[in-house]
Amino acid sequence: MYTRRWLHFGPMIALVHFKKKWTFLLQSRWTKVKGLYIVTRFVPFLIIIGHLYTNFIPNENPDKCKILINICSIISQISGSCSECFFMLRTYALWKDNRFVLIVMLTFFPVVVIACAGTGLASIVTASYATSAIPGITGCCTSDNLFIPFLLFFIFQLGLMSLTLIHAIQSWRMASGRLYAVLVKNNILYYTCGLFLSAVNVLASYYLHYQYHATFQDFQFIILAILALRMHRHLWQIDQQAHNMDTLVCISLSDI
Repeated sequence: MYTRRWLHFGPMIALVHFKKKWTFLLQSRWTKVKGLYIVTRFVPFLIIIGHLYTNFIPNENPDKCKILINICSIISQISGSCSECFFMLRTYALWKDNRFVLIVMLTFFPVVVIACAGTGLASIVTASYATSAIPGITGCCTSDNLFIPFLLFFIFQLGLMSLTLIHAIQSWRMASGRLYAVLVKNNILYYTCGLFLSAVNVLASYYLHYQYHATFQDFQFIILAILALRMHRHLWQIDQQAHNMDTLVCISLSDI
């Protein structure tokens, strides 16, 4: 029964989401944020392709493995940084273009990115060519430890979430409404999901081997991109609805 429902409604839901994305790309103005949206949208596909190629590479060359792993690491960091830029923009907008908040974010974000890139690439000391237990399946593996980069990532996301939560509580105290509605309006769920994924990767990087926690880090970067793009597109739709309502009011007043 549930399978039939999914077969019936699944393609419809996918079509609706595709239509929303396509509408945003066509109707929104070409700005730097839209360019960032496109980059954030398609970089995760490069992560998947890069890791698939790295895991099934047929060349027994450790130096080539190390280069490929470095490339995959850089692409993952680009994806994570682009996603975090959307959360930074949202936090800055919530604080009504507060200059102090902007200075704090612009000060810490480059430091975190450079530190994550430096420690991440430096931790890839060795890369080797391994044969899987499945016959004919080979690939690259490494012994790097990404605990420090993900810890820095977690601290930065914790800072963004704290700023958003402080603003949400202030808005709740000033306006008489439900706290849940205020938190939803401030998109606190997106920040919570990102923070949770970072915490999982911090623990996985510390306790698990690379071949295991690499799965978690790819999952985080892909989910972060989905969350950031979904949040931005939702806010754009709200802005479009408000603009259309203002237009209708102006037309009605002009008719009067």
